[in-house]
Amino acid sequence: MDISELMWVEKYRPKRIDEIVNQKDVVTSAKKIVADATEMPHLLFVGPAGVGKTTLALCLARELLGENWRDNTLELNASDERGINMIREKVKMFARFTSVQNVPFKIIILDESDEMTNDAQTALRRIMEDTSRTTRFILICNYLSKIIEPIQSRCVIFRFKPLEKNDIISHLEKICKKEDIKYDNKALEEIYEFTEGDLRHSINILQAAATLGYVNTSNVKSIIGVSDKKKVKEVLLLALSGKFTDARNKLIELVRVYGLSESDFLKLANEELQSIHEPKLIERLAEYDYRLAVGAHADIQLAAFLAEIAKIGKDINFDISKYSKDG
Repeated sequence: MDISELMWVEKYRPKRIDEIVNQKDVVTSAKKIVADATEMPHLLFVGPAGVGKTTLALCLARELLGENWRDNTLELNASDERGINMIREKVKMFARFTSVQNVPFKIIILDESDEMTNDAQTALRRIMEDTSRTTRFILICNYLSKIIEPIQSRCVIFRFKPLEKNDIISHLEKICKKEDIKYDNKALEEIYEFTEGDLRHSINILQAAATLGYVNTSNVKSIIGVSDKKKVKEVLLLALSGKFTDARNKLIELVRVYGLSESDFLKLANEELQSIHEPKLIERLAEYDYRLAVGAHADIQLAAFLAEIAKIGKDINFDISKYSKDG
């Protein structure tokens, strides 16, 4: 079976612009671009994770390039290869070749463009200029401030918003009905509250909960709360006890193996640290949450956060015995 049939997030990914969930202003602008493809500029999609940025880029490619869209579209995740070599070897090479069949231009989709180095972005800007007759770029990012001004000025910027509660729940209900899955509305609300408008994450949680037989509050919490919360608590207790290296290794495992996002780690850490009643810990967490929000490197910042709470733990003579029990 194809992976798109196994993963609901791919199985139910919209194929056409009209199917995009909400994002009404962006969808309206996208339709105008399709109506007159010859006037399409380079595009820069900005917004939080899981709200339709990559999906819209793929929908545009399908509707603009027709049945040959795959042959004339290059999709890359810039966070996998952040440096200038990726731009020179993959992007430049694809942009230089002539289009396949009769299409107005080729499309290059660069996801997580804000992870590219400044040198790579500078090289990209030159390629955007040199290939403007044959290629259009769709850049996708979470943080506009990390995209250099010369690239911003060459693109039309589309701003995506977090999806509303009704949008998320309505979409999850449709999937449940198509998959013939029993569900409670409260469970779907629980998913929304945890993902905060991230539809991709919501669908992944829904599918995981469905494997337990029934999408109810108990099963949803077992997927999103208990296991992750216990692991986050373990990381924090290790750090507060002065075992920084162990805490960092456990954090890396949480993020890279179990797939917990950096923002979700801080959200769960906030819940755990409240019980310690030490203002300095919350103050430090708030600072690092802000750093991530403005685009600082997540791995470095979370390691620094653990180092700081390890220091605080030492200063307050943290007693692990009071907080090590499950609760």
